[in-house]
Amino acid sequence: MELADRAVGFLLTLVSLSIFTYYTFWVIILPFVDSDHFIHQYFLPQEYAILIPIFAGVALLCFLCVFIGFVKLKSKKKKA
Repeated sequence: MELADRAVGFLLTLVSLSIFTYYTFWVIILPFVDSDHFIHQYFLPQEYAILIPIFAGVALLCFLCVFIGFVKLKSKKKKA
């Protein structure tokens, strides 16, 4: 089981590092590259660099609120 946990941890770390590298290159380096350069075809338009994290944050906040609500409802039922 420990090997499986390490594999999952390694995979999550690799995915997180890949997303961080892609996003950092997209937001910080790409604006300084000419717009007709071939590298631009691998990235979304710059507007999405702000919209995607905003929507992800809102979705995470909504999920967190729903989770806390369910936990509170469940604990009320146990008391009654």
